Amino acid sequence: MKKQFSWKRVSEEKVYDNPWIHVTHEVVINPSGNESEYGVVHFKNHAVGILPIDEKGGTWLVQQSRYPLKDVTWEIPAGGAPLGDDLLETARRELREETGLHAEFWELWLEMQLSNSVTDELATVFIAQGLTEGEAQHEETEDIYVQYLPLQEAIDMVYRGEIVDAISVASLLKAATLVVGVQ
Repeated sequence: MKKQFSWKRVSEEKVYDNPWIHVTHEVVINPSGNESEYGVVHFKNHAVGILPIDEKGGTWLVQQSRYPLKDVTWEIPAGGAPLGDDLLETARRELREETGLHAEFWELWLEMQLSNSVTDELATVFIAQGLTEGEAQHEETEDIYVQYLPLQEAIDMVYRGEIVDAISVASLLKAATLVVGVQ
């Protein structure tokens, strides 16, 4: 049985806004009945990830720079769908743009809340199969390197700490138990 949501908002003020997020300062009544403050980051996009798997059991990862942590990371292909947009269409577009791949078969794989203590960001991941290769079309903010490798090797990269992106880790660990076998 799901517990009833116990917070109540007293007031909300938008304190920051850009094309990707807005931040609110909120006064709330917390679960103990006391008034307190809360800052919330609201995302203007729904995160969409794709785990492409070919008939040989291979997959594609992308390596790219991530500005907030000043790091270069290995990830499954992913992008953002403006709120209200079709998530599967976004997945098709992002897979094509980042890797050049087109997929015939799609399956909903995973839904996640990414950092639910301070943000409202949601993520959806799809499995893509029946793949054909084409030309990638990277955006100006992307410095993507694409790597094809066995799915098991990508899973092993998670275990070795070489993949730390949350959507990628969750997707690959689910694949470890459902596609490859329990580790």
